[in-house]
Amino acid sequence: MPYKLLFVCLGNICRSPSAENIMNYLIEQAGWSDRIICDSAGTSSYHIGSSPDRRMSAAAATKLGIKLHGQARQFHQQDFQDFDLILAMDRANYEDILSVARTEIYDHKVRLMCEFCSRHTLKEVPDPYYGGPDGFNQVIDLLVDACEGLLTYVINQQ
Repeated sequence: MPYKLLFVCLGNICRSPSAENIMNYLIEQAGWSDRIICDSAGTSSYHIGSSPDRRMSAAAATKLGIKLHGQARQFHQQDFQDFDLILAMDRANYEDILSVARTEIYDHKVRLMCEFCSRHTLKEVPDPYYGGPDGFNQVIDLLVDACEGLLTYVINQQ
């Protein structure tokens, strides 16, 4: 049974699809594609069906040479059953995810993405949507750090 990860931000067009695609890239390089599955979602319905933000895609292509794939979808109750670990990009996303649960039985499955960073000290992945290119580049750097730590964590859980 593969280990299933869900990355969650507000609109599912910047941070969470970047995390999903970076994680898939690292999983593939580590030879774990058959054992770890990734998806992403947003706590809002703003961008359902949209592709990743073009500015985020440009940052991922420039910094890592990877293409961002995916279509935005909204986080829903069933995700608690379907995923082993749900990774919130910031504290507001974390609270929104837990409010969907309406029970505390899933609290152990929800973590903040930056908990897995080893090089960065930020506690949340900032939303780059209303900023310039530097914000998108910072998000990529932060997510690479967090995804590397997360991959080590998941492998150690197996």
